[in-house]
Amino acid sequence: MPKITRAILKSGREKALLRRHPWIFSGAVLRLDGKPRTGDAVRVEAHDGRFLGWGIYSGSSQISVRVWSFIEDAPIDAELITRKIATAIQRRAPVLENFTALRLVNAEADGLPGVICDRYGNHLVVQLSSAGADSWREIIVDALIQHSGVENVYERSDSEVLELEGLTARVGAVRGSMPNVTLPIEEAGFRFEVNIVDGHKTGFYLDQRDNRALLRQLAAVDSLLDCFCYTGGFTVNALAGGAKHITAIDSSADALALAVKHVSDNGFDPGPVEWIEDDVFKRLRKLRDQARQFDLIVLDPPKFAPTAAYAERAARGYKDINLLAFKLLNPGGKLLTFSCSGGIDRALFQKIIAGAALDAGVDARLLRHLSAGIDHPVAMNFPEGDYLKGLICQVA
Repeated sequence: MPKITRAILKSGREKALLRRHPWIFSGAVLRLDGKPRTGDAVRVEAHDGRFLGWGIYSGSSQISVRVWSFIEDAPIDAELITRKIATAIQRRAPVLENFTALRLVNAEADGLPGVICDRYGNHLVVQLSSAGADSWREIIVDALIQHSGVENVYERSDSEVLELEGLTARVGAVRGSMPNVTLPIEEAGFRFEVNIVDGHKTGFYLDQRDNRALLRQLAAVDSLLDCFCYTGGFTVNALAGGAKHITAIDSSADALALAVKHVSDNGFDPGPVEWIEDDVFKRLRKLRDQARQFDLIVLDPPKFAPTAAYAERAARGYKDINLLAFKLLNPGGKLLTFSCSGGIDRALFQKIIAGAALDAGVDARLLRHLSAGIDHPVAMNFPEGDYLKGLICQVA
């Protein structure tokens, strides 16, 4: 077990820890009592010696310490980690009965900073993106296998966050057998194939499950535009909902090929779908110049802002695509727009969309806020975990 040293905080900087926020930024640390290495456990104390938590130190990240335990007699060890993983999986037991694919561990929301695990049938896909997750890798994997009953584990620790954490990317089979090219899953009676090796995130946007189902209820329209359609999750649900014509855009030929397969595999006539391989920003401008109009538009872009430092640049991107989308809507048309950027909070996202509507010259109403599914909980003490934000807007 790593040597335990102390991280002493500056006076007044313990307030967030007392509210059980798990991140300690480098500017809050008065001194390190000892010379911890990245991945070592530290006892976090206030400037007056009060115990605040047990954390794991990172010498590369702006987040110097992530707290894994706020209980003094529960230091970070294999027992603590195994218990947290068992609890996370047990919480999702009701969901496990209904889905073949879901999130089993959701990082800080389950008290395991930087640990994500998604289940796709008989495979687990893990992403480890913090110094603590990396240093306890074997214990984490053992506990996931023990409490999920799934023996095949594939690692996709390849997100852009790793560079900020000073960690090396790791991709490949960790335990059990290698997956086939794709893994079959079922969602709401529809069949999808998930590429856990090369696909986005861990292979599929599990967090959008509820929003795909919601789209199905709204999709009985003449014309629908699905932007960043990836492997067709929203497109399949739009067809099921009765959309007469769908324009689906993505920049990845491989993703589009799988989307086409998903449409046919689920028994839908591919005729109503116009597939376009293109940069979405460029294609939206072309559609505007062609005076195309749609009754319903879905904007589900990739992450523009991994951290708050990228928020300003990301805000410009979100405003651009939403402004164009508003211009492409028919009177009475609806826009389902999303951000999965942790650096953009809900208030800022709504402000960006309001600005886009204003600049587009449309009168828009907010009908509903959207979030991730029940297997992607958000800890009340960690609002940053509320990364997936969505709005349904309607123009007059």
